[in-house]
Amino acid sequence: MMIPRPRHLARLRSLLEHNPVVAILGPRQVGKTTLALTCMKGFDGPATRFDLEDPDDVARLAEPKLALQDLRGLVVIDEVQRRPELFPLLRVLVDRKDSHDVSFLVLGSASVDLLRQSSETLAGRIAFHHLDGFATDEVGTDKYRTLWLRGGFPRSFLAPSDTVSARWRREFIRTFLERDVPQLGIHIPAITLHRFWRMLAHYHAQVWNGAELARAFGVAATTV
Repeated sequence: MMIPRPRHLARLRSLLEHNPVVAILGPRQVGKTTLALTCMKGFDGPATRFDLEDPDDVARLAEPKLALQDLRGLVVIDEVQRRPELFPLLRVLVDRKDSHDVSFLVLGSASVDLLRQSSETLAGRIAFHHLDGFATDEVGTDKYRTLWLRGGFPRSFLAPSDTVSARWRREFIRTFLERDVPQLGIHIPAITLHRFWRMLAHYHAQVWNGAELARAFGVAATTV
C-alpha cells in the first residue's frame, strides 16, 4: 500500500521547474525514494536513476562525468551523501550552455557535511525540500489515532499490527542513534542519547524542568 503525497509532489515539481538541482532531505525510511520515483513516473521526458547503495549503479558512476554528461531530462541520484565529490561535477554540468535540458534530483539523509558542501558548491543552483513523515491530511483524519500512536514513518504507520510497528520503531531508533545522529555532528554515546530520549518522552506534556534532567545525567541544565 502506498499513500499519495500530493502536497510534497507539487512542491517538488515546482522546485524542479526553477532550479537545476533539487535536494530531498530527510531521515532514513521517511519516503524520499518513493517520492522521487513518483516524480519520475509523472515526468514529461526521459528519467534516469542512480542508487548509490546499489553496487551496479556505483559501478556505472565509476567515471561520473562520462556517466552524467550526456543525460537529459530528470536525473535522480539516491543516497548522494555517499559521494559528496559529485557536487562539484554537478555544478559544472548545470553551468553548461545546454544545461536547461537536464535537471538533477538528489536524495540524502540530512547531515552537517552534506548541507554545507551542497550549499557552498551549488550556491544559487540548488533548492532543498525537507520531507517529513505522514501528516493528517495525507492519511485522513479518521486515522489520526494510528498516526499519533505509530508516528509518520511509512513502514511504522502501515505495519500490519501495533506489535510489528513497535518492533520497527525500536530498530529504527537504535540505527538512528548509532548511525545518523553522529552525521549531524552530535558525538554523544548512543546509549546516553537513548536514555535522554526516554526521559523526554516520560516528561512529555509536562512543564519543562531541565534541572531535573540535568541532575539525572550529572551535567549542567544548560547542557540539557
